[in-house]
Formats: sequence, structure tokens, C-alpha cells
Amino acid sequence: MNTTGETSLDSDRRVPAAVRPAYSFVLFFLVLAAAACLSCTKKAEEEKTEKTVNVRTVTVARETVRPYIEAVGSLEPDKEVVVSSEVDGVIREILVDEGDRVSRGMVLARVSDTDYLLGVRAAEAVWKQARANLENARTVFSRMEALYQEKVVSKQEYDNAVTRLDVAGQDADRASAALSLSRERFAKTVIRSPMDGAVNTKTATAGDFIGAGRPLMRVISIDPAKLGFSVAEKDIGALKSGQEVVFVVDPYPSREFSGTLTTIYPSLDERSRTLKAEASVPNRTGELKPGIFARVRVYTGEPRQAITIPITSILYEGTKTRIFVAENDTARERVVSIGGKYGEMMEVLDGLQEKERLVVVGQNTLTDGVKIRVVE
Repeated sequence: MNTTGETSLDSDRRVPAAVRPAYSFVLFFLVLAAAACLSCTKKAEEEKTEKTVNVRTVTVARETVRPYIEAVGSLEPDKEVVVSSEVDGVIREILVDEGDRVSRGMVLARVSDTDYLLGVRAAEAVWKQARANLENARTVFSRMEALYQEKVVSKQEYDNAVTRLDVAGQDADRASAALSLSRERFAKTVIRSPMDGAVNTKTATAGDFIGAGRPLMRVISIDPAKLGFSVAEKDIGALKSGQEVVFVVDPYPSREFSGTLTTIYPSLDERSRTLKAEASVPNRTGELKPGIFARVRVYTGEPRQAITIPITSILYEGTKTRIFVAENDTARERVVSIGGKYGEMMEVLDGLQEKERLVVVGQNTLTDGVKIRVVE
């Protein structure tokens, strides 16, 4: 029983009928506002939880770095000579195969020499006859000179003796030259290596008829080998002859080879805007074969100490370069100046100090002041 003597019906009756719609609207608004406030509170709590980001960090330290230029290139022979026959004839034999090592003066092939040997013998006979004629002319001249001085013979007879001696001397000289030429042509039937190296290719076989100047084979010198590579236009100012060059090749991925920069070409390639350079590389074992692709590094300065960080930790925003460091449990954004690239590391010139903790994983989702949790 209602002790006040009022019923709900009586209470409703005290609210004027004109006010009832407004009263209901206010009550609805209050309920809606309470629900919205509760929702905002939940979102704030969720956002507060989301601002704690898991990251990984490394301690910043100075490392030894050495400035260098990266390039790509390939190995080439130091020298390459086309070996040709200097005389016409049939190849009698070839004494080497592709890949054979040869030395300077080593016999590589022989051309049939029968005709050239006969030519030498004929020239020798002519030379002997010319020498005999010269000796006879000298004897006659000596007699005529003595008789002319005693006025036994006339001036005409004396002059004839002088002329015969002169002609005999010229004949002997021509015969001697012809004999030397015949011997030289005979000697050229033996084809010799012009340098130390290896046979790269052969273009003739025994039994072929060859003309003078026709290539027989190519001989290459691969110790030292030559490393040719191209450098980007922006880097050519740092190149100097004598700089150390190191490179790796696919056949020996775990080894690093070295050489010395010897040649810098005078002009750029207009299409690629690169400059060709060459290095000399010791190759006593011959394991560095011409044509092998190489990844090249030219050192342009001496080793020095510098702060370097992983390239993956750097964020780029327009012209601004950013990183994040961990200060206690808070991420702090830093704008840094960067220098040279050293493999997977980048030099930092300004904006970062030793022993700071650099964020290397998770930095892409960070903003300055965000709470972080360092995960090992």
C-alpha cells in the first residue's frame, strides 16, 4: 500500500499534459548522453592501450668504415694476339689445342716447307756464284790497277775493270739479300707463340691451305688478368690510378680478390652516362677466367671511425630523413643527416650519438612520444 496515499496514476496526473512530450525528450537525451560517455571512456582506454608498441632496438656505436665506389664488370684477358701465318702453304701440323698453356717462342704449328727449302737452296747457289764473280772481278781489277799505274794498259781498260768490280759487288749484295729473304720465308713456315699465355680458339686444322695473314688461333694472356668495369657519372671524381680494387665472382662466392686501378678512360659512354675503368689483377693460378662477371668495389679513401646504422631503420619523408630512438619507454623522433652507404649500413653525420638505443624494428608505426615496449 502506498503510504503517501499517492498512486503512479496520481503522479502522472500532476504533470501537465502539454509538458509530457518535452519531459520524455529530455529523459531520452540524458540516456543517450550517458551511453555516449560510456562509449568514449571505453575508446579512450582502448587508445591508451594501443599506444604501447612493441619494438626492437640496437645500441649505437662507432664502426670502422672505408669509403668506396660500387660497380659491376667482367674479367678480360690482359693481352690478346691473333696468330697468323706469314707465308702461303698447306698446314702440316698444329701442335696445340684450345686451353693449352704456351710460352713465348713455343712452336704452335708448321706449314709445309718443301718449296721454301728449295728456294733457299736456289738462293744459296746464286749467292755463291755472285761471290765467285766478285772475287774474280777483284783479282782482275788488282791486275789492271797495277798495269795502269805502269801505263801498260789504257785508261779505258782500267775503267772497264772498275765497272766490272762495281757490278759484281752489286750482284753479290742482291744475291745475299735474296738468300736472307729466302731463309726468312723458310723460317716462317714454323709458327711460334708471340707471348706467354694460353690458346683461346683455333680457326684452322692440319691440311688446310692458308694464305699469308690468315688467322690460325688466338692466344691470350691472363696473368695478370684485366678487370673492366663502369662507374656512374656522379662517382668519377673520386677515381684515381693506383687505388685498391676488390671484387667477388660467382664461381668463388666466399672469396674476395683484389687488384689495382690502372686505367681510367678519357670519356663517358653517352648512352649509359658511365665511365669505363680497368684494374690489373694477379692470376697466377689461372682460376679467374675471361668473361666472368664481377661485383666490384673501388676504395677511394683510408679507413676511419663513423657512426653507422642499418639502412632498414631509416624513414624518408620528402627531403627529411628520420629515425626513432628509445628513451626509457618512450619513442623519440630524430631528424638525421646521412653520409655514405656501406653495404647494408648507412653513415650518420649528425643527429645521433653513441650508446643511444636505435629502433630497428617497429619504427614504421611510431610517432614522437608514443609508449614502447622493447622486445628482445
